[in-house]
Amino acid sequence: MAQDQAEHYSGQGVLASFRKLELDVRLIGMVAALAVIWLGFDLLSGGAFLTPRNLWNLSVQASSIAVMATGMVLVIVTRNIDLSVGSILGFTGMIIGVLQTQYLPALWGFDHPFTWLVAVLVAVTVGGSIGLMQGAIVAYLGVSSFIVSLGGLLVWRGAAWWVTTGQTVAPVDQLFKRMGGGFEGAVGAQASWAIGVAAVILCAILLLVVRRQRIGYGFAVRPFWAECVIIALIAFGIIGAVLIVNAYPLPPGVVRRMLEQQNLPMEQLPFIAHGFAIPVLIAIVIGIAMSFLTGRTRFGRYVFAIGGNPEAAVLSGINTRRMLTLVFGLMGALCGISACISTARLNAATNSAGTLDELYVIAAAVIGGTSLSGGVGTIYGAMLGALVMQSLQSGMVLLGVDAPLQNIVVGVVLVAAVYIDTLYRAHVK
Repeated sequence: MAQDQAEHYSGQGVLASFRKLELDVRLIGMVAALAVIWLGFDLLSGGAFLTPRNLWNLSVQASSIAVMATGMVLVIVTRNIDLSVGSILGFTGMIIGVLQTQYLPALWGFDHPFTWLVAVLVAVTVGGSIGLMQGAIVAYLGVSSFIVSLGGLLVWRGAAWWVTTGQTVAPVDQLFKRMGGGFEGAVGAQASWAIGVAAVILCAILLLVVRRQRIGYGFAVRPFWAECVIIALIAFGIIGAVLIVNAYPLPPGVVRRMLEQQNLPMEQLPFIAHGFAIPVLIAIVIGIAMSFLTGRTRFGRYVFAIGGNPEAAVLSGINTRRMLTLVFGLMGALCGISACISTARLNAATNSAGTLDELYVIAAAVIGGTSLSGGVGTIYGAMLGALVMQSLQSGMVLLGVDAPLQNIVVGVVLVAAVYIDTLYRAHVK
């Protein structure tokens, strides 16, 4: 009897300590689901999934979807939807492809140092302008976002074809190509360690500063030991990511060419790591910026206020029409950035780029905890959801699953995620 009571109190003590960490239950669930997916595919593929090479490629492939998913969170939070993101990506990709292969070379030649910058600015401008136009139709003309974005899906997909009458445009600028990853778009081992260490230090400082601010305002805070545990978990994740990307070596042929260019002996090829891929770093930076925008600015508070109660938002003086227009404009601009990543990764602009991306982007946001009823959503959840979706797709490709069956699995996962979200919110209430 005494032993049972001891075990009971011990269990309660562990549970109480865990609660003091104040971890997001849904985040824990997503991480656990991702771990199950990775382990499952690794077992089914005979250990081919959990390799540095596959995980590195997986992160690169998820970058484009992750960038757009951060914007889709805000769109869905405002109780809207955007089905045109894949088509905007495809149209914008064709624009910057033609720009780099025809117009800019005629102006200042190929591989000019400013070509990549102009292409990125044009992509963001084109995507943002399309988003603003669609948002204005939704906000000021009162047309449903479903209909507007469905029309946009058809219009911009057709417009992408008309840019080059369906022809593939290649190759892109060499500096621009680095935005897509590959051995040219990797920062190397030393830079990856520098980024990882700096990220750990920055996260620790930010957590401690926020803790101090909360104490100053008289708010409740986690115990200091719990804060240290959170910092340790973050450091473990970041350092683990650095170790993985630094365990993936450059191909022997690439290393041999590098040695030839430097007139170095080639008796024994050295191990040269890829390090972090540039598109992954772009996605992370955008995720941090979007998290700051949603959590630390008036714009973010207004967005969630509109999604939580549109009528109350209007009565409180928020210009909801202007806010909706800006949200769709931001979504379009992020599609432009994703178009740069996708085009650079393929080293070409193709008419099929972005096909079905709207499905993966919406699924990533919903799986990440964004409620279709509005008012609830997180940026980090959407990015993790993008990683989940890409893990499913990459795992099925590794196992040789046909494309139609892949779409079936993605559809089932999306429906299941919405159902789980419904059960979770009913339980919380």
